[in-house]
Amino acid sequence: MSRLRADFWVSAHLRRLAVEGIPAVQRRRGSPEAGAIFLKVDRLNGTADLYGPAPQALIKADDGERRFAAILSGADSPDVEMRIAKEIRFDEDLWIIEVDDRDGRHGLELVE
Repeated sequence: MSRLRADFWVSAHLRRLAVEGIPAVQRRRGSPEAGAIFLKVDRLNGTADLYGPAPQALIKADDGERRFAAILSGADSPDVEMRIAKEIRFDEDLWIIEVDDRDGRHGLELVE
């Protein structure tokens, strides 16, 4: 099954978050067709969480859905920014969504 383009997915996710009253912005635009998507949750207390594409080995069904895994949880914000910079150096076509939420809500489908 084919996956939804990255630009459509990001746009839809931002709308979904807005409907739930979760402030979020597209911080970086990547490749419209297939760019990797990362999501930073700023907890507004100096810490943040970072989520990225789940490794294929952890995805059980190929249903075309994007699934995510936690990369950093409760980390200092500068550490999260350093990791984002590292990911950008590795892949310049990635997308970044940034969420501001004290409770850490993100609306992503996570793998275990």
